[in-house]
Amino acid sequence: MYAIIKTGGKQYKVEAGQAIYVEKLTAEAGEKVTFDQVILVGGETTKVGTPNIDGVTVDGTVEKQGREKKVVTFKYKPKKHSHQKKGHRQPYTKVMIDAINA
Repeated sequence: MYAIIKTGGKQYKVEAGQAIYVEKLTAEAGEKVTFDQVILVGGETTKVGTPNIDGVTVDGTVEKQGREKKVVTFKYKPKKHSHQKKGHRQPYTKVMIDAINA
């Protein structure tokens, strides 16, 4: 059985026992989280929500909080002695999916 959940403005296809990286959540490592915005549940039969399915949740456990590798941007204007270098590291949360409650 699999489900498509929505969190952090993105959609993820998840199954029980799978680890996913989502946008940063406020939960600490080891805490339980519940995703209630379930868009689709598939398996033997498929349920599609409009936009969400009522009464279906996905449970998970936060494994760790972290930051991704640095992304460097560099702006340059020729012949003007102008350049600008910036870096950004996006925070994420690693979640282990425990169960799909359909």
